[in-house]
Amino acid sequence: MTISQQDVKSAYSTPIDNPLIPRFPVRFRNNEILTVIYRTDPACIERIVPDPLESASDLVVVHYYHMNDAEWFGNYYESAVQVQVRLKGTDICGAYSPYLYLGSDGAIAAGREVYGQPKKSGNPSISFVEDLIVGKVERNGIDVLTSTMAYKQRKSSLDEMQEIIPFTKNINLKIIPNIDGTPAIHQITARTFSEMVVHECWRGPATMEIRPNAQAPVYKLPVLEMMDGFFWVCDFSLPMGEVIHDYLK
Repeated sequence: MTISQQDVKSAYSTPIDNPLIPRFPVRFRNNEILTVIYRTDPACIERIVPDPLESASDLVVVHYYHMNDAEWFGNYYESAVQVQVRLKGTDICGAYSPYLYLGSDGAIAAGREVYGQPKKSGNPSISFVEDLIVGKVERNGIDVLTSTMAYKQRKSSLDEMQEIIPFTKNINLKIIPNIDGTPAIHQITARTFSEMVVHECWRGPATMEIRPNAQAPVYKLPVLEMMDGFFWVCDFSLPMGEVIHDYLK
């Protein structure tokens, strides 16, 4: 018996008998996160932010995630580069992600197909070397990003991080073409972490090194001044989001 049209209409992902991505919300538990913040040239941010978004800060946030227990996706690493933006003519602000790298096919697909995140394959990691926390992103055999932070020197909080640059509301450019090449979806989307529980948070001096890579061009956001780093452990859920701008309407 073939799969019915009704079953196809109600499906959320393919393969239809073994879907790659889940329906949201999805719970992520015991996430270890290294967050490093630095200042860059505002003109560099403007060159990678799509209209009608506009840059709202000269700070760049780089997160290195160790997702220890993610529903559906299991145990994997992810890294996100974010800048603060505002949707013109509104009070909607959030963290726009020009670059994301990770090593899970399901998480790549979910981020791209549902949220519109520009996720690409890469090999992020977090390691603890004596009194140092080290975050890296490797792609094409090159350590594109290397961040360090002193190990657990001063207790902090999520609120303290958010005072520097809010990032729990994520804004993305979602583009999906039709099979004939015509545009199907061209949107600005937004979603916000929910049910967040922070188990611990630490703040300390941090460093950031960026190596040029044509397939991971974070070098377009050069480091001008280092801010602090944060290491934190939390649980959160990824909910559905919303369309805040539709280019085709």
